[in-house]
Amino acid sequence: MRLYPAIDIKEGRCVRLCQGQFDQVRVYGDSPAEMASRWEEKGASYLHLVDLDGARKGRSVNAGCIQKIVETVRIPVQLGGGIRSLSDVEEVLNLGVHRAIIGTKAVEDPDFVREAVLRFGAERIAVGIDAKNGMVAVQGWEEISGMSAGDLLMQMRDKGVLTVIYTDISRDGMLGGPNIEATKSLCDVSGLEIIASGGVSCLEDLRRIQKAGIHGAIIGKALYENKIDLAEAVRELEKVEGSLAEG
Repeated sequence: MRLYPAIDIKEGRCVRLCQGQFDQVRVYGDSPAEMASRWEEKGASYLHLVDLDGARKGRSVNAGCIQKIVETVRIPVQLGGGIRSLSDVEEVLNLGVHRAIIGTKAVEDPDFVREAVLRFGAERIAVGIDAKNGMVAVQGWEEISGMSAGDLLMQMRDKGVLTVIYTDISRDGMLGGPNIEATKSLCDVSGLEIIASGGVSCLEDLRRIQKAGIHGAIIGKALYENKIDLAEAVRELEKVEGSLAEG
């Protein structure tokens, strides 16, 4: 299992939203790069970045901030928010981002995702499926589409996608526990690497995600509110598994 500390960027600062509401913002730091370094020091092997301004405006907004993060840490990062064209994908990958996450555009134009996978490789492209009551949300979570998360997932598998970040918006930033049942169901029907996002509140939540056979988990507010010690979580859920694999 892989753990992905989340760094959400708004106006150049490290923030968290509640249920994706842009009017419910809490600032946790003025330097996302320093926060990235902190999580790396605690053992993170991968970071999850979101350009919140980009998600809203449909274009990259915090490129300078993201580049500074990439230059600061030695571990790979994935980035979502405002990636709507092949040139957008190329731009973020050229910044040093390891994996670009396509969200809204995957709903609007599924064939775009196939083009991105063919051009850049499946290991460099992920799709973010953000859902509320099982229906996919787009445009920075401000609009609900007419497509179910399951239908979009299967479309993305057919387009060559290997990795999907599944977020239950109703649980995001609420510390109420992740929607493991829905996430596991998506894993079982698709066979894809699903990263669970939204609601992780404690180490036990992460243990349940691992037990369900889900590939990874994004940890946001629980880290910033000191509900989870990242170093402890990495030792238990990531490092041990890695050492067994090596042996």
